[in-house]
Amino acid sequence: MHDAGARELSGRRRKEIVAVLLFSGGPIFESSIPLSVFGIDRQDAGVPRYRLLVCGGEEGPLRTTGGLELSAPYGLEAISRAGTVVVPAWRSITSPPPQEALDALRQAHEEGARIVGLNTGAFALAAAGLLDGRPATTHWMYAPTLAKRYPSVRVDPRELFVDDGDVLTSAGTTAGIDLCLHIVRTDHGNEAASALARRLVVPARTTGGQKRHLDRFLPEEIGTDPLAEAVAWALEHLHEQFDVETLAARAYMARRTFDRRFRALTGSAPKQWLITQRVLQAQRLLETSDYSVDEIAGRCGFRSATAFREAFRRELGSAPAAYRAAYRARRPRSEGPVAPPGHPLTPQAGRIGAAGARGPFLHTSPGPSPAPDDDEWPDPATAAPGPAPRATPHPSQPSGRD
Repeated sequence: MHDAGARELSGRRRKEIVAVLLFSGGPIFESSIPLSVFGIDRQDAGVPRYRLLVCGGEEGPLRTTGGLELSAPYGLEAISRAGTVVVPAWRSITSPPPQEALDALRQAHEEGARIVGLNTGAFALAAAGLLDGRPATTHWMYAPTLAKRYPSVRVDPRELFVDDGDVLTSAGTTAGIDLCLHIVRTDHGNEAASALARRLVVPARTTGGQKRHLDRFLPEEIGTDPLAEAVAWALEHLHEQFDVETLAARAYMARRTFDRRFRALTGSAPKQWLITQRVLQAQRLLETSDYSVDEIAGRCGFRSATAFREAFRRELGSAPAAYRAAYRARRPRSEGPVAPPGHPLTPQAGRIGAAGARGPFLHTSPGPSPAPDDDEWPDPATAAPGPAPRATPHPSQPSGRD
């Protein structure tokens, strides 16, 4: 893994400014993902604000799915202010993007911006040389081509997304949503990412693995089910030691009946769900308190610190102490824990999540940063278009759609 920490963000760039680089021939679904995640003000839902700059990677209009034509409000010059640059798709898996676009990506990376390639956008990053010697992923259909065309890239088609610090890639369509949520989590913490996931009505996965997401909420339809009281009780008493037999008794069900009903409603075995909730509780305490690992194990209902460490590593792919260290290393130095020692962390009832996720790429969340002011960038209507080459005809190669 490259040492992204050694690369400081240029003073004129801010990570909250997100440039989305669009090309003619790109599928509209992939293109819309970062626009939806980073381009809508959802501060009322607890989601920190980003500043979105939609940039044309070539001269428009840009043709997309169904013959639609798009006109990007900014040109390549806008990328010079962005601390995050997203390429949601590139139309060809056999030919590179325009040289001017590749130069803009390289310069942004050299100045400390994180560069993101969704789906076939990974081909644009590879063409710019930004994936050389790095792990990366793309849609499984195109992974062999990526590996063949760019042999220095360590392609892993098994991953939904790969976070290599300052360069990130994702697999097909919905994995792009996962990666964008991961970026929000990296910037602003688990709560913000979960709030955004609920707003988008999508799972809030926490790593690049393909297991289902960690969440502590119940599906709406469980509200009148006999399981609801038992599950709500469990979420309020995670600090106590109890097992699935206890929950079955509270639901007035035999264990086998309880297991069957629970799995039907949530898609998860109750034992695994309970472990996941304890790990998620511990994850939040690691982020928001100064409790020791042993203390957190006890406060989250684990029978021993050893059992806690094993469960945490199995669910999140990291030791608890390493998770906390990584989290705090990426927070601004002026910020301490979000909550002081002894602050109660009250679980919320409402929805159940399924089994936890795991993966080799674990990047945790720093604290929130102020969003840029609206007057920091000219209005699109008055912004001068930047130099860009003419759009090339749509090739016959696959576009990266699922």
